[in-house]
Amino acid sequence: MTTTTIALDLFGEDPAVWQETLFMTTAIRRQAKATPELTLPVPEPVDLSHTWVVAAEVVVESRIASVADFRGSFKATPGMRIDALEVYCKGCRRPYDDVNGQDCAEKIDNRHLIGGDQSVRAKRKIPTPPPNAKIIPGGTMQRRGVNAYVAGVSRPR
Repeated sequence: MTTTTIALDLFGEDPAVWQETLFMTTAIRRQAKATPELTLPVPEPVDLSHTWVVAAEVVVESRIASVADFRGSFKATPGMRIDALEVYCKGCRRPYDDVNGQDCAEKIDNRHLIGGDQSVRAKRKIPTPPPNAKIIPGGTMQRRGVNAYVAGVSRPR
């Protein structure tokens, strides 16, 4: 963690400084009076780079295929030829060609993975019933609590 030095003018004419000194703890106030410079930690910059992964196609023999199917992974042999099907970012799931040189959208805002901003997105359409169908309103069912259990909603009758 890097630090920076900030000079405090405790006897200045700025009212904002007076308010800041009201909320300082007594230890910080004592240190500020003794030395007019405080050393405060500065947060590290956030890494917004992409994490590139490759969707690959590998030809293996049946013995390795059975191990890969069971474990979900296998060890590649030296000199094995691996064909890259697609290169994309693991975080934002966007292709290399589209976002190379840009910041990763997943680390900034993850809305694109859930279909965009929920407040401006189109609502789901209610399906229209067939022309000869008759809608009969039913009663309400209690689905939570003891009444739901007694009524048979959460267990068979």
